Amino acid sequence: MVYRRQSPKQMQAASSISVASPSAAPGSSAAAPVSSSAAPGLSSAAPGLSSAAPGLETKPAKSRTRMMRQYDLVERVRSYNPDTNEDLLNRAYVYAMKAHGSQTRASGDPYFSHPLEVAAILTDLKLDDATIVAALLHDTIEDTEATRAEIDSVFGQEIGALVEGLTKLKRLELVSREAKQAENLRKLLLAISDDVRVLLIKLADRLHNMRTLEFVPPAARHRIAEETLDIYAPLAGRMGMQEMREELEDLSFRTLDPDAYSVVRQRLDSLAELNRNLIGEIESQLSKDLQKNGLKAHVYGRRKQPFSIWTKMQRKSVGFEQLSDIFGFRVVLRDIESCYRALGVVHTTWPVVPGRFKDYISTPKQNDYRSLHTTVIGPGKQRVELQIRTEDMDQIAEFGIAAHAFYKDGVGSPTERLKRESSAFAWLRHTIAILSESANPEEFLEHTKLELFHDQVFCFTPKGKLIALPRQANVIDFAYAVHTDVGNSAVGCKINGKFSPLSSELQNGDEVEVLTSDAQSSPPSAWESLAVTGKARAAIRRATRAAVRDQYAGLGRRLVERLFARAKIEYADDKLKGALPRLARASIDDVMAAVGRGEMKASNVARAMYPDYKEERVARYGAKKGLADKLKLKSPVAAGRNLSAIPIRGINSDLPVKFAPNGGAVPGDRIVGIISPGEGITIYPIQSPALKDFEEQPERWLDVRWDVDETTPQRFPARIVVDNVNEPGSLAQVATVIAEHDGNIDNISMTRRSPDFTELTIDLEVYDLKHLSAIIAQVRAKAVVARVERVNG
Repeated sequence: MVYRRQSPKQMQAASSISVASPSAAPGSSAAAPVSSSAAPGLSSAAPGLSSAAPGLETKPAKSRTRMMRQYDLVERVRSYNPDTNEDLLNRAYVYAMKAHGSQTRASGDPYFSHPLEVAAILTDLKLDDATIVAALLHDTIEDTEATRAEIDSVFGQEIGALVEGLTKLKRLELVSREAKQAENLRKLLLAISDDVRVLLIKLADRLHNMRTLEFVPPAARHRIAEETLDIYAPLAGRMGMQEMREELEDLSFRTLDPDAYSVVRQRLDSLAELNRNLIGEIESQLSKDLQKNGLKAHVYGRRKQPFSIWTKMQRKSVGFEQLSDIFGFRVVLRDIESCYRALGVVHTTWPVVPGRFKDYISTPKQNDYRSLHTTVIGPGKQRVELQIRTEDMDQIAEFGIAAHAFYKDGVGSPTERLKRESSAFAWLRHTIAILSESANPEEFLEHTKLELFHDQVFCFTPKGKLIALPRQANVIDFAYAVHTDVGNSAVGCKINGKFSPLSSELQNGDEVEVLTSDAQSSPPSAWESLAVTGKARAAIRRATRAAVRDQYAGLGRRLVERLFARAKIEYADDKLKGALPRLARASIDDVMAAVGRGEMKASNVARAMYPDYKEERVARYGAKKGLADKLKLKSPVAAGRNLSAIPIRGINSDLPVKFAPNGGAVPGDRIVGIISPGEGITIYPIQSPALKDFEEQPERWLDVRWDVDETTPQRFPARIVVDNVNEPGSLAQVATVIAEHDGNIDNISMTRRSPDFTELTIDLEVYDLKHLSAIIAQVRAKAVVARVERVNG
């Protein structure tokens, strides 16, 4: 039996016998409709949907009163699986019918008609007994008083797990609809990773709901169609289920944009009528030419679907008349050798359109799709798109992962079988692993859509390994696709032998060599905004978090060790390990990071290790003493010998350090550190007036010292204010002095103080205090400068 797109009436006509509405089972819901789609999230669409899109039918479809009997369902399964468990199917039918009782859909139909239709779709896909039974029961836990324990007891844990995987999260308290949608999707994907049959049931459930969408209120109808187009249709495509994907897309399209759908459909119908003889001629001629060359082939034409046509028109900004590949032909042969022989026959019979040949047999898509694609100029100067493949390839092209015969015994579980046989399922499990690293639900949803939606570009490593990436991916994405360590240490690249930026967009067939450096242990955080793939973004985010955590852990360790040295008590990791339960932390690094962030005091660590430890009281500073006296800071030279002071090497050090926001600090300044919870250390020059704000918080003050390597000079931030004569070229004179003395202007702002003078506030980067003083002296010497002084942040 072949899966075909069918209208609701066609679906029912296959085998339908008149039955009365099922009576309510004791304790089941009464006549009130179960509106499972009213709540936000990835749910089954609201009960009672119809196939007509608004505005496309002259009158609404009538509700149906005919449903499959038990023996009809059994016969459908037996047609492809003679060993089906009839008793199991019968029990599931009766159980679901009684559980849903007198519940009705919005159309007025018994609610039980919905799980029956879902089961019918899955029988067309020739799925196993457990999947059919789970389809019949898929709404029982969610919408009736049935429980997982009861399902396990009556039907077994395998079927119970399938039904549970399809049940939406209950009473989930999340801020936004997107968050709930993402959490439901996360649960669904995790259930899929355990058993792919959950996905097949979910897709069939969504397909039937989309076929019967017209009874849903307009707002919900629009949301359901949008969700289907964003998530379910691409997911079906990624699993290779092209027929189902196309139907989901078209049903969504005619709901979201009925006018556009109607126009495209009418044009397609008129074009099909116009070219009816031409299509038959091409089919006949192809079959004859192949037969002459000893090739027995099944050739049939098909036109592209309205949504596919519409998206191509939108993407290429062309009109309907400019599209040349509206009709396609499939050539199905016995084996792979015959496919390539048929390609030779086609190419020697008709002129080939350059650049339109693709070999997906030697290089399959990630969803297991395999076929030869070519476009030729056929009869009537009409472009003809051909897909040449074997019968097995044709089955996988239509049904994807469902083409694997789940009902066969003795070959392992469906999930284990797919791990061996299906690249599409491997891609899905890999994607789920990546997406599970997302920090929040909305981020998870965004990356899921990204992974599902993109077309692919194929690139190669220098050793010839094929890397498949989404279109618009760049070298950063490529590097992380090769290996996370390659991405984290990437510093440059060569594309087809030429040096290129890491942000370069990749094209089909590019050979990419990623240049790495051991000196770079983590990527710049800005890469996250450049990356396209969810894997690259997640890896960059993890590496950035790890780097920041390492900085805080390093700072925390120094603070703890300094306190222990000052208190003259011994510190050892082994001793701290025994105190972890008292600190409610899982590891030593967690403790150190908490101290570094300011979430835990170093004295708490000491008390956990030494219960008798008494914290040394820090006296509050007197109000009349000078700030330098209060801090008892040594000169820079003397400070260099203070081993308990924390060394400051600059912004790129291994500590979370930043400098005073309004003036910075430079080597040569007497400095002090202020620790801010969750932010790290802020370095202030001792003369900074901002330090007055921290006089009442002595526990936040840190003893710090400069530790600058003269062999590798770094620049540090400083700020100066210049009163400049307001005349042409005056700003250029100041900037020239700074440039000539190897200073770097980071920012500049101007304020008109009077008609004759402008105040310039200049943020500089200099090497040290001597360098800054030289620049200030040279600027002051200019005739256009009335005043220049440093701002102490």
